Amino acid sequence: MTELGTGIGWRPEMADAVEALPGLDWVEVVAENICAGHLPDALRRLRARGVTVVPHGVSLGLGGADRPDEGRLAGLAETALALGAPMVTEHIAFVRAGGPLTASPALEAGHLLPVPRTWDALEVLCENVRIAQEALPVPLALENIAALISWPDEELTEGRFLAELVARTGVRLLVDVANLHTNRVNRGEDPARALDELPLDALAYVHVAGGVERDGVWHDSHAHPVPRPVLDILADLASRTDPPGVLLERDDDFPPVRELAAELTAIRDTVASAAGRAARPGAGAPLTRPPARAAAASAGARERLGLAQAALLSALVAGTPAPEGFDHRRLGVQSRALAGKRAGIVAKVAPELPGILGEGYRAAFLSYAARRPLRGGHRRDALDFAEHLLAAGQPADRAARRRLDLWWRERAGARPPRRATRLVRGARAALTRG
Repeated sequence: MTELGTGIGWRPEMADAVEALPGLDWVEVVAENICAGHLPDALRRLRARGVTVVPHGVSLGLGGADRPDEGRLAGLAETALALGAPMVTEHIAFVRAGGPLTASPALEAGHLLPVPRTWDALEVLCENVRIAQEALPVPLALENIAALISWPDEELTEGRFLAELVARTGVRLLVDVANLHTNRVNRGEDPARALDELPLDALAYVHVAGGVERDGVWHDSHAHPVPRPVLDILADLASRTDPPGVLLERDDDFPPVRELAAELTAIRDTVASAAGRAARPGAGAPLTRPPARAAAASAGARERLGLAQAALLSALVAGTPAPEGFDHRRLGVQSRALAGKRAGIVAKVAPELPGILGEGYRAAFLSYAARRPLRGGHRRDALDFAEHLLAAGQPADRAARRRLDLWWRERAGARPPRRATRLVRGARAALTRG
């Protein structure tokens, strides 16, 4: 395993702060946010100092029913080579569903959603992982995700699901202890049991992050200080094995350098103090598995998984009825969280929109998102949102509407259609779907 040390997630908004942190060993970058041929100067300076950079993907959707997209894999491979990275990392999640496999509209979640812990899902995930491993020039490590919802009728615990994944593919694990805490609060899962079952000899590194609890639900925000319960899980993990690397994630509400440095110190101290405890290696529990399966995922497994994921995602982003067995209240929480995250990402990729709309931006976007699922990426989403407002004669302020009209035309190259045109388009789309 590559020895990484203590690091932090690099974000453009805190590039100066990251450069100023003392004793920084490595950073992790969101792979989709950088261009391999035009690396940010701040990252170049870090690399020149000898700081290791690891690309962290968020869009492959290896837990989805479809095979990994060749273009996305090629982009991730190119980024890894440009950074001289020792590995790349991704998530055990699905991020899109529908399409030809299920003969239903293709939908994007805009965020990571949990994979059902079933043998079908494991079969598909393993094949997708093997496809990714063959396409990447460096080893792949996969992260356990945080979740607000649970799938009904799951057949494996998270620890056993991941142990089987490692046994079948040899993939490495990125263990996020903040996500283990999230799943304890939201799904009643025991982090210690997960660590008992995980093959920690496959550990690539560890994520640590903060969050916030609202109405009994833990939101993995990456915008708050790391709480004590998360550090306690890190200590438990570090008492079982020596983590090759530990990384602090922060994605919003960036604090001053001194606060980031203090959190990194707390992480180092937690790992160091736990290392002296009696080791309790997590070798993974023996698995009781169904009959041996073929190396390639069966068409039936992909289709069953695809239909289940499409039904769930449609309920979350398109307002269709909730699939049987899901907690309706939690689905509502997840749906609102997805819409809120989508609004936040659009505000980042198109900061002019909240500037034009002011305090009304979020409410207007959430109203739009309730009727329009994400389909073509967040930059396309920003254009569609602006077009939606202009077609409805919004915003009410004429000066703001002129600014929005100019912003839209500069990027879309045409005048926004009138409301009648939009209604005709919507009717045609409905007939096509029917």
